[in-house]
Amino acid sequence: MVKKQNQRKVLAVLAGGLVLGVGVAAVLAAWNDSEFATGTFTAGTFNLEGSSTGNAGYSDHNVDDGDTAATLAFTLPTGVVDSMSPGDSVYAGFWVRLAAGTTTGADLVADGTTADAAAGSNSEYLSYSIYQLAPGATCNAASAIGTPIATGATLDAQTGTTTVALLEGADTTTAGAAVQLCFVVTADAALEQGLATTATWKFTATSTN
Repeated sequence: MVKKQNQRKVLAVLAGGLVLGVGVAAVLAAWNDSEFATGTFTAGTFNLEGSSTGNAGYSDHNVDDGDTAATLAFTLPTGVVDSMSPGDSVYAGFWVRLAAGTTTGADLVADGTTADAAAGSNSEYLSYSIYQLAPGATCNAASAIGTPIATGATLDAQTGTTTVALLEGADTTTAGAAVQLCFVVTADAALEQGLATTATWKFTATSTN
């Protein structure tokens, strides 16, 4: 009888041990661990600037933001007096580039033009074309050839726009390569004497990235 009672105690202890083991396993299964990741997102910068000389003097000329438009230095061909007559064409270069710190390339388009009211000016008797020139070219009759990037039958109209690619600088302290645009304004036979006419062209650059 003693042996049977001892055997029952041993079995009872083993049974208790089994229950204890299950309890330990349940505690281990409740452990957990987590990982977290964070990211900081900094926007790049984007700025188009222009110059009427191409050598220096690049700055912002965004009339929409309150800046003053760049003044184009139109010149008549050699041998023509310093005033326009019917059939004359005048030429002016304008350089655009992406400012230092700009972090993406851009597509540039001529984005409209405004001119003095026709009632008191020659805006309806002056047409224009704008060409993209090769690096180092001079804006004149010899270089203003090919397909223009924009045209207007009058100074307050625009047709035929073509995109101009602009590249960002090699690093954040370097401006992108400048592109020269050549403006050609031509007077038609109805040009009225003595009138001064002012036109303003708008260009818009849109980031490509």
